[in-house]
Amino acid sequence: MERVQFKLVLPLFFVAFLLVPSIRAMEIKYCDKKGNYAVKVNGVEMSPDPVVRGKPATFSLAATTGQTINGGKLVIEVSYFGVHIHTENHDLCAETSCPVAIGDFVLAHTQTLPAFTPPGSYTLKMKMTDKSGHQLTCIAFDFNIGVGAVVADS
Repeated sequence: MERVQFKLVLPLFFVAFLLVPSIRAMEIKYCDKKGNYAVKVNGVEMSPDPVVRGKPATFSLAATTGQTINGGKLVIEVSYFGVHIHTENHDLCAETSCPVAIGDFVLAHTQTLPAFTPPGSYTLKMKMTDKSGHQLTCIAFDFNIGVGAVVADS
């Protein structure tokens, strides 16, 4: 009897493992571990998590700054299994309210991934600079697009 139950449970566990997203905290890594960045990142949230191909995905970055930021830019680089695949530039003030006052702030960016985006392991690297090009922070974090992520209707 136990053997029959095991044969039924094992395939269900395997399907659940492929289709159900894992719950984990997103680990943030600074590009330069010894860097003394003016902007410290406290956390990143992805919505939805996991990312769904062909649907908008938003990452929200909670950060703190010790200086007023009047403008600048964000450079977002995406790698797939360690291979650089995409770079885009954004006006910092389009992603958060400017000027950014001393203290806590949130930066949010929304992107729709193409429906043909392959599942797998991705790394997003974000560099933030001020108006004069001085680097305020540089972070990277990993995210996955799972096998179970649904392709959007055309």
